[in-house]
Amino acid sequence: MATSPGTRPAVVVHRLGPDSPDAGLVALLTAYHLRTEEEKGVPVTDPAVLPARYRAEIEDPGAAFAGDVVLVARHGDTAVGCLVVTAPADGRAELRRLWTDPELRGRGVASRLVGAALEHAVDAGARTVALSVWEWRTSAVALYERLGFAVVEPWDERDGLVCMERAVQPERAV
Repeated sequence: MATSPGTRPAVVVHRLGPDSPDAGLVALLTAYHLRTEEEKGVPVTDPAVLPARYRAEIEDPGAAFAGDVVLVARHGDTAVGCLVVTAPADGRAELRRLWTDPELRGRGVASRLVGAALEHAVDAGARTVALSVWEWRTSAVALYERLGFAVVEPWDERDGLVCMERAVQPERAV
């Protein structure tokens, strides 16, 4: 990247539309899934051997995330982060697939993506936003806690998965 360590890059978060080109999303999702499998102890170097549900996201993000909002953070012309926000169901939206280019971690990209996701969730009518994160991703857990998320009873029983949630309220005119 063209920024020096510790410098916050000029990042723009935009919503990927149904007719948008992939805009770097496939590369981000591929890195996310390969790293996750490696962290689970199942190193995969070829995306073609990822589990089918992950390959589907990489091969056709538009279909995999139909009905969801995909946010992409860009630094210049380069996609440097992504986050998926599900449509609210019973007042609850969910964040999925937060990924930031490792070279830009700790410089506000993930916080900007989560902030944009929370704004979208409020606009979409969500009252709460939930997410799940692997317990070994301690930096991510700490980020979510700083952003107001708290650990809740798990809705997903996979070992090592931490479920978190926070309330969101639309700003009301006084």
